[in-house]
Amino acid sequence: MDGIDKITARISADSQREADELLAQAQAQADSVKREYADRAARESADILERGRKAAAERVERMAGVAQLEGRKAVLAAQQALIARAFDRALEQLCTLPQEKYTALLSQLAVKAARSGKEALIFSKADRSRYGKAVVIAANEALEKAGRTASLTLSQETRPLRGGFIIAEGKVETNCAFETLVRLQREGLSRQVAGVLFES
Repeated sequence: MDGIDKITARISADSQREADELLAQAQAQADSVKREYADRAARESADILERGRKAAAERVERMAGVAQLEGRKAVLAAQQALIARAFDRALEQLCTLPQEKYTALLSQLAVKAARSGKEALIFSKADRSRYGKAVVIAANEALEKAGRTASLTLSQETRPLRGGFIIAEGKVETNCAFETLVRLQREGLSRQVAGVLFES
């Protein structure tokens, strides 16, 4: 029995040693896999964090750009509103000139706008009764003095104008309404007005 016990003990010891070696190898492999996955997880985590930081920085940059653009738009809108107010104020001042200056301005406009000197001047209802006759007389005098035909007439027709007039001969009309003249001037002068209003 001693021989069998020895053989059994040796087999048992060999088996235990093999089991211990296999267990040690398995543990080493498990530790290696664990380290490999831990390293990979750390790298991926760092990559994810870096991508997140870059995405956040890009988003902040985009948002700052959008905010800057919106700020510029708001400033531009405010400037445009101020320019519009300046031209509205100019129109208001033209429409409220004292009678003598208003009549003189309209007669000068009529002289410049007259082509044949035989046109009719169309005013607003209020301006026709207050200034129409005086403007036509003054314009005809100026045309005559310049050696041009001086047969401008006061039209019976009226138009809804804030100020100024329309000069017409047949179907041809020239719009000398203040609102039209100011609008046309605005297109050409807006940059200069902006320079005056917003010069630093």
